[in-house]
Amino acid sequence: MASNDNDGRLGADFFTPGSSSFSQFLAAHRPELLPTRRPFPDGVRAAPERFPHGTTVLALAYRDGVMIAGDRRATLGNLIAQRDLEKVHPADDHTAVAFAGTVGLALDMVKLYQVELKHFEKIEGIPMTFGAKATRLAGMIRQNLGQAMQGLAVVPLLAGYDAGARDGGRGRIFGFDVAGGAYEKADFHAEGSGSPYARGALKKLFHVGMTRREAALAALQALYDAADDDSATGGPDLSRRIFPIVSVITEEGFERLPEPETEELSREMVEQRRTRPDGPTATS
Repeated sequence: MASNDNDGRLGADFFTPGSSSFSQFLAAHRPELLPTRRPFPDGVRAAPERFPHGTTVLALAYRDGVMIAGDRRATLGNLIAQRDLEKVHPADDHTAVAFAGTVGLALDMVKLYQVELKHFEKIEGIPMTFGAKATRLAGMIRQNLGQAMQGLAVVPLLAGYDAGARDGGRGRIFGFDVAGGAYEKADFHAEGSGSPYARGALKKLFHVGMTRREAALAALQALYDAADDDSATGGPDLSRRIFPIVSVITEEGFERLPEPETEELSREMVEQRRTRPDGPTATS
C-alpha cells in the first residue's frame, strides 16, 4: 500500500481520514487482503474435509482473572493433521482469543484481530473497551459467513481482564456463533466439537474463587473429558511431551503458563485418572 513509485513512502490511502478500524481500512482500500474475502481458485469449491480443523477451547473465571486453554490437535477428516497446534493467542496485553474451526482462516483472523486492537489504540490514544473488543471480533466473524455456510467456519472464544467493569476489575468471557452473534458467558464456556463434554466437566468442577492451580487443573480435566469422548480433541501426549496450552489474563496482563508447570499439572491429572477414569466428582 506504498506509493506507486516504490520509493518506500506511504501511499495517500494512509493519510485519508476514516475509521479507527483497521479491517474497515483494508475493506475500503485492499479488500483482497482480508482473510474472509479471498476467493477460491477458479473451478475449486470449498471442501471442508480438505482443510485442517481445530477443536476444543475453553475459558473459566477464577480468583485473579480469567483462564483460557485449548487442546493441540488439528484434524483433516478422519486423520490427525497436526498434534501441536496452538489455538490460544494473546490479542493484546489484557485479552486473549482461542479458536475452533478451519485453522487457516482462524489464524489469519487472529492476526488481523491483533492488528485491529493495536491500530485502534494508536488512532484513538486509548485501549478499546472489552465490550467493543467483542463487537469488533463479532464483525470479523460475520464477514466470514459465506465461507462458514460452505463448512469453513471459525468460532473464536474471547477472554480478558476488564479493569473498567462496573463491579470492579474481573475476568470476562465471550462466545460467538458463525453468524457473528456475541454472547457473554458467566463463569465458564467452551467451543469446538468437544465442547459439550468440556462444559459438562466444568459444570461439576467450577466454583467461585478458584485459585490459579485449581482453575488450571479444572481446565485440564475438562479437556481430558473432551478428548475421552471426541476423537477430534487431543489429550496430553506424555510420550511426545505435548500438553494443552493454558494461559491466564489478570490485572498484570496476559501470561502463558510455563510448559514445566503445564506438564506437571497434566501428569498429576493423568495419574489421578488411573484410579478414577471418569474424573473427579462435583465439588460440594
